[in-house]
Amino acid sequence: MLLQLVQGIGAHTIALVNTFGEVSIFLIRVVFTFVTTKLKLHKLFEQMQAIGVDSLSIVLLTGISTGGVLALQTYSGFKRFGGEEFLGPVVALSMIRELGPVLTGLMVTGRVGSSIAAELGTMQITEQIDALKTLCINVFQFLMVPRIFGATLILPFLTLFSMICGIGGGYCVYVYVLHLNGEQYISGIRTFVEFSDISGGLIKAAVFGLILSWIGCYKGFNTRGGAKGVGSATTKSVVTSSIMILIANYFLTALLF
Repeated sequence: MLLQLVQGIGAHTIALVNTFGEVSIFLIRVVFTFVTTKLKLHKLFEQMQAIGVDSLSIVLLTGISTGGVLALQTYSGFKRFGGEEFLGPVVALSMIRELGPVLTGLMVTGRVGSSIAAELGTMQITEQIDALKTLCINVFQFLMVPRIFGATLILPFLTLFSMICGIGGGYCVYVYVLHLNGEQYISGIRTFVEFSDISGGLIKAAVFGLILSWIGCYKGFNTRGGAKGVGSATTKSVVTSSIMILIANYFLTALLF
């Protein structure tokens, strides 16, 4: 019984290490292709449109609602010891450092990461990727680099809008729901929020964009098993990307702040 347990742990560990190696090699191939080949700008802008502009509405809604809820919850706690004047900095720092980048990354993962995996997975099982190879087209240059580079570039801009909307949502609740002084809210943000907080949040967003597009491309490119395989790859892409974003968030927070 004990021997079977040890064998099971060993088998899962080896499988995990093999998967990590394959995913890492896939990213290295993408980076090598990006460095050694010409970037297809029209493909890059198409992906930035699909990943960034088309996700803007859901990101704005998420930011506004998160900022409003955060202001309400923070006020109920700060009111007990007369710290309402610190509500603005708390909302701003929370949105800039953590909630803005993380929630944007997770929302875009659900919308775009799944789309990337499904699209590439469908191309794989219908042999469209094989057809591109027979035409001597570099599939990494044509399919992977624009998606990964585009997501890495555009996610900081999405996150910036999420931060602004979150702070604005908190301001609306602070002034129009809690009936407090709006100038106090803004002055607190000016006093306590620094540029390093904003830059750190944007760096996080870029890393999250890299993760969600990287995993989506990997899962889609390695899809097997027909339509069922596409569904499985899409699900695994979203789950894996979300977990990696949350893990990466901890280490980035420890490193940046």
